[in-house]
Amino acid sequence: MHSGATNTIVDVPGLQVGHAELSGEGALSGTTVVLPGPEGAVAGVDVRGGGPGTRETDALDPRTLVERIHAVVLTGGSAYGLAAASGVADALGEQGRGFPVGGPGEVVPVVPAAVVFDLGRGGRFTARPGAELGAAALAACTDAPPAQGVVGAGTGTVVGGLKGGVGSASSVLADGTVVAALVVANAAGSAVDPATGELWGARHRHADDAELPALPDDRAALLATLRDAAAPPTLNTTIGVVATDAGLTVAQCAKLAAVGQSGLARAVRPAHGMTDGDTFFGLATTARPAPDLGGVQEILTAGADCVTRAVVHAVLAARSVETPAGHWRSYRDLVG
Repeated sequence: MHSGATNTIVDVPGLQVGHAELSGEGALSGTTVVLPGPEGAVAGVDVRGGGPGTRETDALDPRTLVERIHAVVLTGGSAYGLAAASGVADALGEQGRGFPVGGPGEVVPVVPAAVVFDLGRGGRFTARPGAELGAAALAACTDAPPAQGVVGAGTGTVVGGLKGGVGSASSVLADGTVVAALVVANAAGSAVDPATGELWGARHRHADDAELPALPDDRAALLATLRDAAAPPTLNTTIGVVATDAGLTVAQCAKLAAVGQSGLARAVRPAHGMTDGDTFFGLATTARPAPDLGGVQEILTAGADCVTRAVVHAVLAARSVETPAGHWRSYRDLVG
């Protein structure tokens, strides 16, 4: 198993990603869209934790009518930010992309969404994504490797008091199947082992993943700085997408989303708490045939690993941010 060409979610053929950020004084939030091809993607979902904010997750139940979704929206703004998905749905409908409900052009796009809590982190509580920003993120979608760190839905995120962000990673299995993840890391728990200063998820990285910063031999000062930077639990939530080009069913996509949560629990401690509403979507573009049982297991294993690695990439790609509401230092700045 090795990473894909870009080591991001766009290594899954047919997937695109777009970011958009709020501008203006007091703003620190944004939206990210994961866009499959015109036919959409088979999808499932897994929601954990005490404070989720979601849209269209009931439609992903294997017992419902809809099998394919037409975009996934990951956004800041807490429950207010779900308005970004309306902008994406409106724009897709104008393009004729959606679930057919009548004559030509009469479609209803299925656009599940999940939010992170970042309200007020820029200094202005009312600065949050809306329909216009969702449409902008959709318009920015491309199959180029997506930016990571303080972009899109990761703009205002925090992980255990350190700056969070967007991260992505991919794996290619022996038979050529691609599995990948994109994560918006915004956890109440920490990504750092307080006893060593190392990232919890670092042991799961691939050889071609982002390089880890060198930690000092004498870590006493670093560990003290990390303890000072740690914050008490706040309203947070980590969200993301785990995707493959294999021919999975809706139920199997839900399982793929579920193992994504396991990958998160290896990278952040604690995970799935009462102040997190961790939500993952599982997507299958079905460009490849349906795998056998062993193949499904390989995909699930790789999916969990990709989420762990994506969280590491999010933390490594983050930069320090200071606003009227606070100062969030990045892991790289802290370790020098």
